[in-house]
Amino acid sequence: MSAGLIAMEKAKVHDWPSYIGWTVGLLIVVAVVYWLMRQGWNWRRTLQSDLVAPPAVPAERGAPILESGGRYHGSTLAGSWLERVVAHGLGLRSLAELTLTERGLLVSRPGAEDLWLPAEDLTGARTDSGIAGKVVPAGLLVVGWRLGGTGLESGFRLDHPDEHAAWVAAIAGLADRTTATRTTKTEGVTP
Repeated sequence: MSAGLIAMEKAKVHDWPSYIGWTVGLLIVVAVVYWLMRQGWNWRRTLQSDLVAPPAVPAERGAPILESGGRYHGSTLAGSWLERVVAHGLGLRSLAELTLTERGLLVSRPGAEDLWLPAEDLTGARTDSGIAGKVVPAGLLVVGWRLGGTGLESGFRLDHPDEHAAWVAAIAGLADRTTATRTTKTEGVTP
């Protein structure tokens, strides 16, 4: 074989300009997709700007009924598990420490603002396979609550999924008690 033929074969194997061109092209496509996703997130936040801010965490939260660690998967509009709520940081997935008391549910989120769901705003709880486009085979604890006049659902994946049933029962009991108390107070008022 001649030296010129070997050089041509080597040039075909190491076509650096082509590799660099494809790499730059791929990076541009990834950057454009990321930019479009970010624009969509910001647009959703703008559309949800009429949502009131969640209440601040009170200094006195009461004695804990249940505590557990896990992951916060986000919040959606009630009844629409794909309609993610991103306003006020409710769309940020994070680790979470849940504490249920007689006064409400505290969701401590490192790296994000803590979330306080007062007992009178809780509407119930259930287990489900997914929320906000995230499907979890082991299941999620989905907590229903009201923010102003808007019904929301927040999804949590506890570290021990076998605890989901106890959380559902405890939150449902607390929601029922506060609803009964609110109804009794409303019925006792004469116009």
